Amino acid sequence: MKSLPADTYVEGVRAGDRALLARAITLVESEHPRHAALAQEVLTKLLPHTGKSQRVGISGVPGVGKSTFIDALGMHLVGAGHRVAVLAIDPSSSVSGGSILGDKTRMARLARETAAYIRPSPSSGTLGGVARKTRETLLLCEAAGFDVVLVETVGVGQSETVVAELVDFYVVLMLAGAGDELQGIKRGILEVADMVAINKADGDNQLRAAQARSQYRAALHLMRPGSEPEVTTCSAMEGTGIDLLWASVEKHLARRAASGELERRRTQQQVGWMWAMVHDGLRAALRAHPEVAALVPPLEQAVREGRATPTSAALRVLGAFLPQTQS
Repeated sequence: MKSLPADTYVEGVRAGDRALLARAITLVESEHPRHAALAQEVLTKLLPHTGKSQRVGISGVPGVGKSTFIDALGMHLVGAGHRVAVLAIDPSSSVSGGSILGDKTRMARLARETAAYIRPSPSSGTLGGVARKTRETLLLCEAAGFDVVLVETVGVGQSETVVAELVDFYVVLMLAGAGDELQGIKRGILEVADMVAINKADGDNQLRAAQARSQYRAALHLMRPGSEPEVTTCSAMEGTGIDLLWASVEKHLARRAASGELERRRTQQQVGWMWAMVHDGLRAALRAHPEVAALVPPLEQAVREGRATPTSAALRVLGAFLPQTQS
């Protein structure tokens, strides 16, 4: 990718130029070392124009209809005068590293809206399916004037709670009538969810959805007494319940903003972001270290063959990377 001057990216993003926004996102997602400094210069110049959006994470069990839900929610938001950015985190191909689901094809209506911007990006194997550069992409979208940013993650898992560190409000979508509902949701996700929405509450499934809502409310009352998330129902396919759901999200966010909780949360997220980048940098430096690179293949073989314990092998790797740790 041929780089542009930093001010060209900045002016283009601020003007809402979709082509330059896309190029700026590609720049911050780039793994090439020479792009890193330029990306940070662009982000630093745009930082004063960020932070004004409502950041909402959306996750859920496989088959719950996350993309259909976001399509319906996005259309509702656009109709209400919002500009909506969707960061759809796809699982990465283990061969090419690229996205494999293609969310734009499953948000057909929203993809045609000029007030909406959908950016699928590969998870790159990072924890929880959250792409390493999602935070920077979110800032770029805010600087481009999108006042609602929806972050769709791969699915529910123990590590999926990472998305809570990116957003202001976290919605977990669930299904009814698909077996034991309470087995379909992880404790970790329950601990960070701000709202549980039972999707596909339509047709013959309406009664099952109402029953599931009661079950979740009872379970959450026991698990998080005094701080249990709201539980609601909706149908993304029919568009019912979407307006009430968003009204509730806005009410919660307004209350948090008034109390100062929203600002505290974002401040904590910034510090967490810093340490996440430190960890990423250390991992990259470790793998790039010449002594470590030479040491790893025989050590892995020794661990596979039972000639070395994982702990002893790890200590040798760390000793090569940080000689002062050797005694």
